[in-house]
Amino acid sequence: MKEIWIIEDNPSYSAMIRSIIDASKNFFCGKEFICAEDALKELSSNSSPDVILTDINLPGISGTEGIKKIKAISGDVEIIVLTVFDDNEKIFEAICNGANGYLLKNSAPEEILSAIESVIDGGSSINAGLARKVFSMFASMKQKENSYGLTKRENEILNYLVDGKTAPEIGKITFTSVQTVQTHIKNIYTKVQVNTRSGLVSKALKEGLVQKK
Repeated sequence: MKEIWIIEDNPSYSAMIRSIIDASKNFFCGKEFICAEDALKELSSNSSPDVILTDINLPGISGTEGIKKIKAISGDVEIIVLTVFDDNEKIFEAICNGANGYLLKNSAPEEILSAIESVIDGGSSINAGLARKVFSMFASMKQKENSYGLTKRENEILNYLVDGKTAPEIGKITFTSVQTVQTHIKNIYTKVQVNTRSGLVSKALKEGLVQKK
């Protein structure tokens, strides 16, 4: 089973999310924290979970800053934001700092579990309403001249990765094998000089590598 941690300063909401996770077949809630600092201490001294669910408005350092610090300690952990904030700036900052998903706290239990499954499988998750806002924001950004030598196909796959698609999903869309897609992804990592998907998405957004929709 996959281990999930929760960073949430509202005890009632944290307990509700824990019950949703523990009632699932594939996940269990290993630890709960009320602030990012406590989670960072635990990460520094113990093994990492598979996924961390975190709020943004936390006591101490913010959730977005916490995401950045968590990724610095454990780059492999997947992070999903669960918050009441749906403004572009916070979404953009969270994703650029390494978040793999962004959901609102009123999301249905099924949506939360689906998001966890998605990030574990190598995808990302953002609910439909927020996705429209994010893509609109990306479209208004000035696209940077490609300075990494990415091919047309690699640019296409990069956009699908930022869109949250997994390698099998990209393979179906582009009519290529999963192995070929994975080779393209490996080449993209090398050219853009990153080691993780979250690092790639963050760099693509910060540098305007995402093509307009």
